Order: sequence, then C-alpha cells, then structure tokens
Amino acid sequence: MEPFSVFSPSKINLMLAITGVRPDGFHNLVSLVAPLDWGDTLQVRASATGQDTLSCDFPGVPTDKTNLILKAAAALRKALPKENQSPFVHFILEKKTPAGAGLGGGSGNAAAALLALNRLCPEPQTHGFLEKVAGVVGSDCPLFIRGKPIVMRGRGEILEVLPMLAEQMITGRRVLIFKPSFGIPTAWAYGRMKEQAPRHYIVPEMADDILNGWLESPNPDFPLFNNMQGVAFEKYIALPALLNELKQTFKIPCLMSGSGSACFALPDENTDVAALRARVESAWGQGAWLADTVLR
Repeated sequence: MEPFSVFSPSKINLMLAITGVRPDGFHNLVSLVAPLDWGDTLQVRASATGQDTLSCDFPGVPTDKTNLILKAAAALRKALPKENQSPFVHFILEKKTPAGAGLGGGSGNAAAALLALNRLCPEPQTHGFLEKVAGVVGSDCPLFIRGKPIVMRGRGEILEVLPMLAEQMITGRRVLIFKPSFGIPTAWAYGRMKEQAPRHYIVPEMADDILNGWLESPNPDFPLFNNMQGVAFEKYIALPALLNELKQTFKIPCLMSGSGSACFALPDENTDVAALRARVESAWGQGAWLADTVLR
C-alpha cells in the first residue's frame, strides 16, 4: 500500500447542554458541535509487524492499546468479516491538539483511524456504519466521521445533520481558541456534575428550546450555551475571569468548549484579533496555547 495521510480535526461545542445521568452511567446531552479547520494529522503506512501499531513523539501520548486510535482499529476489525478488513497498518500521529482541553483530540484521532482503515477495505462501509463503530470507542467519536457541523444527542451517539442554512452559518466562521497551562480531566468534570446533581443539569425541554430556536431561524448569533461551565468555573477561576473580561472589552461572544479547559471567542470584522491574543497571553502567561482558525 502507498502511504497516505488523514486530517484529524479538533472541535468546539457551540452549545452543550447536559440534561442528566443515564441508566448506563453516561450523561444525556444535546450539543451543537463544529469541527475546526485545525487539528492533528494521522499518517498511515503498511505495518511491518502483522498488527496495527502506533507511534507519536508528542509528550504524554500513549502508543499502546490504550490509545483510542488502536482501540478504533480493533473495534472496526471486530465489526467486519475478515475478508473485508484492511491490511494491518502503522499509524504515525502528528499531534497538535492539547490534552484536557475539551477539543476532542483523542476522539477525532479515533475517527480518523476508522476513516483511514475504511478507505483500505475491499468494500468500504457507509458513514452510518462507521459512526456505530465509533460509538463503541467513545461518546465523542461519532461526530467526527462526517467532518461537518452536527447535532449530538443521547450520550453522543445520536447524530442529526443540520439544515443547509444552519450549516452555512457555521462553516467558515473565524474562531480564536485558547487554553491555559492546565487541563480539566473529563471524568472529573462529569463526576462533579453527578455529585452535585441536579444542580448543574438542564431539563431536556429547555435544551431543545435553545437549540431549536436557532435551527428554525439560523443566524450568526449561535446558541452559545455550556452548563459544564458551572462545574469548571467553581474550581478554575482563571476561566471565568478572562472570559468575562474579553466579553466586556471586545464585545464578542466567548465560551468554554466541552468540559474545558479550552475556551473560544468568535471575533467579527471589527475585532482587533492581535489585541485579543495579547490579552489572553497577558492573562494566562507563556503557558497559554492559542489557535486562530475557522469552523469547518
């Protein structure tokens, strides 16, 4: 096989409404998610070992079977008959997305692996099939299969395609993403919500009202909402301190993405983005990470 590369986009949650705990222990949610024109790259080469393997030189990224890339490869092989499986491959992950950010880096990598392996199968599968396999790997994985804005429900496995006008409102919108030197463990954030239940949850009907109101009349003012901020902001006060300042100073919408700690701002044509970047770096220091990109 000829080596090739697959882009693995990160994402932001323009809206994330956690509505409660499911009987299986996961959380139900309603979310409007947009992939970014920024992320990681997954190189794919023939395996020299007769099994799927992974290498990555980014510090802290595991390259054993605990990595979602290899979990995704194993899940796809389990779901397909042997005669329709791809050759074994060696993945090389070029990592740019920070961990503990709420940007879906690991989940996006898993989806990229599924898309890459599917490309090598004698009879490639549909997006719907790959989304089901991705749901076995992780709740955030299915959203990356189609590579465009989407609505997530359930624990993330129920996906709804956006109306064309709503998709057009999102695609190409400029976004500045920024993350402090610390991350927020996803398991901690959801565990904390569960401990304090029902304090931070939102009733499903209210979540639907927030989203449907925008979907029925799409406009540049996205339905920005994230009730995971309540949990994160109680402990990590640097997040609300900066977001409130940016909103007041630059008059632009800002929000935390997912379970954090990454946040984002949506500058408009009048925004001094250089000054915006400088304010983030001044507040969070040299450890701050920033990416200036657009929504896909």
